[in-house]
Amino acid sequence: MTKIINTLFTVVIFVTSLMMSYANAGNWQQNVSIGGFNNVHIYTPDSTSSIGNGKALLIVLHGCVQPINNYLNANLEDAAEQYGMVIAVPDAMNKAGYNCWSYWQGAKNRSSGDYKNLINLANTMSSDASRGIDPDQVYLTGLSSGGAFTQQAACVAPDVFAGVASSAGPTLGTSSNGALNNCEVVSPATFKSRCESYAGSYVSHLSDQIAVVGHGTADTTVDTCYNQQNANGYANVYGVNQLAGTRTVSDDATRTASVTDWQDGRVAMVWFNGLDHSWSGGQGASGDYIASNSINFATFLGQHFLDNNKRVNRNQGPVVDPISVADNGGYFTISGNAIDPDGSVQHVDIDIFSLDTNPKSLVDSIQTTVAASDGYFSVLSGSLSNGLYQLEVVATDDLDEPGEKALITSRIGPPPPPTAPELSNVVVSVAAQCATVSGNVVDQNQDNVTISVNFSNGNVNALVNDNSFSAEQCGLAGGNQSATITATDPGGLSDSVSVSFTIDAGKTGNYNYHINEGHITWGYGYSECYIEFGTSEFTMREFPTGSNQCYWMADGAPSCKGPNQACQTSSQPSDSDGDGVDDSIDNCPSDPNADQSDNDSDGIGNVCDPTPNGDSSCTEFTSSNYQHVVAGRAVNNYGYAIAVGSGDNLGYYNTYITTTVAEVQSGFYEKGTCSNY
Repeated sequence: MTKIINTLFTVVIFVTSLMMSYANAGNWQQNVSIGGFNNVHIYTPDSTSSIGNGKALLIVLHGCVQPINNYLNANLEDAAEQYGMVIAVPDAMNKAGYNCWSYWQGAKNRSSGDYKNLINLANTMSSDASRGIDPDQVYLTGLSSGGAFTQQAACVAPDVFAGVASSAGPTLGTSSNGALNNCEVVSPATFKSRCESYAGSYVSHLSDQIAVVGHGTADTTVDTCYNQQNANGYANVYGVNQLAGTRTVSDDATRTASVTDWQDGRVAMVWFNGLDHSWSGGQGASGDYIASNSINFATFLGQHFLDNNKRVNRNQGPVVDPISVADNGGYFTISGNAIDPDGSVQHVDIDIFSLDTNPKSLVDSIQTTVAASDGYFSVLSGSLSNGLYQLEVVATDDLDEPGEKALITSRIGPPPPPTAPELSNVVVSVAAQCATVSGNVVDQNQDNVTISVNFSNGNVNALVNDNSFSAEQCGLAGGNQSATITATDPGGLSDSVSVSFTIDAGKTGNYNYHINEGHITWGYGYSECYIEFGTSEFTMREFPTGSNQCYWMADGAPSCKGPNQACQTSSQPSDSDGDGVDDSIDNCPSDPNADQSDNDSDGIGNVCDPTPNGDSSCTEFTSSNYQHVVAGRAVNNYGYAIAVGSGDNLGYYNTYITTTVAEVQSGFYEKGTCSNY
């Protein structure tokens, strides 16, 4: 039968869409619009925090003149996976000069600017059940202006942020003049007064917040005075004293930092040895204001927040082991021991389900106490008819914390004669080129059933848990498909069911087609797709990323990928302009042109080409790459300014690099001057 065995099941299989898993587990989602921000990079790990209820969330704020793409190379994934911590890197919406978080401007309250957006981002992500984030493990960190904004936002919303970590950030409430190697003195009393005034009616939540401050010993941009000043300020807010001595932490012999601690882990001050004005990313980190010559600060924060978070419930529920279940003439005798590692056991609950029905049905519930000396219990169930049953046993401690549920299967009466397993409720869910087949299986003999699913491109052994099974297969060709599910017991008795489904065939065309369809843009995806395919046609499919966001990716070329955006409908017409030419090959899919005329052979049909004969007017623009991006002549791609239209790399995206671009036709810019045209 269905993998129903007389053992304790400790693994629960969650059946979800493969494509949702691809997007949300162990991968970056880039440029997500969420919580009031237009662009947020989000990394979701496979792991879960070892404390609390779910994953932690670390929001990382960039510094001035620092694109968020730089943090894709900052080793944040290491901390995410090690500590079960989702990483979110938002691009500030209300920037001050030089791409800074505007910590010195505007009102500092919950309804203003990016303070409001950060609160919305944290709450939106932690309230999304699919992300599995524990709202008691939401933390905020940042570099430079992002560090200063981090401190102020954590004071504004101490109920939202359980931990705060500023790196090379000026003290809260300072001016912009204090950022450039000019220390503005803020006393601990003033720091406390400012923080509590920002918090307003939420001031009581500062009582269980924790803080880390850090600074590079070689920073010549932001005055290092702020490190001790910030630490002293938080110590005064939290009412804790500095502990004697320091400790050294290291990633290896060359990447070290010195740490000073305050009482109860409430404050820690970190000096990154040898670090300049950069985010400390550890070995292999790279990019503008991302450095590798000290420790991985994100990993340090993961451990510190894990050890010192004051909001999570660290109480462990009781453990029930061993458990014995025996048929006692139409009743179950159930006995075992329940031990609580940090308290006492209040009671043990036992639910008994019949497995001879589909789905299983509850037939008896029992609650009993345990012996104070050793946690022993023994109870007798109600009268039960012959059949197969599953028992769910869980103990609860004196603080109402339940332990892990134990699952045991056992039988009342003699086993039935050999019977084939029975498949039911078989369904198929489809995502891109992947299909997930799931359903139920029941075997009256309690045999260890195996289930094989035959897809068009091979067999898959299903995962079986209790009465449920699932199997996933990818790489399926577009069009009508079928799969055959076969459940077999050890005696060779079997049951088979076939199901039909349809795989999305994707959208096929050259890069112009995919740009016109919105799958990629000149600034996002074009260059990667052109490197992969040139002017040849290629197929792209839409992949969900959660929160009604999707992206398009080319078959066999994951680097050829578009931005996160609102999901498109799957029922788009194949001939949008009704000219008899399929959109996948139409050189003007939105304008009728049955003859497909293209005088200048640029892949754009005459009817939609602003310069169909190759003629062009030209206008030059000379400015910083930052201004090119602001004006729409270029886009920011991984820290570089990329010309819209041509995809030319203009160099670093900042205010210090000046480049000349030529607009050779409307909306199409190339690096260089008009003398070439």
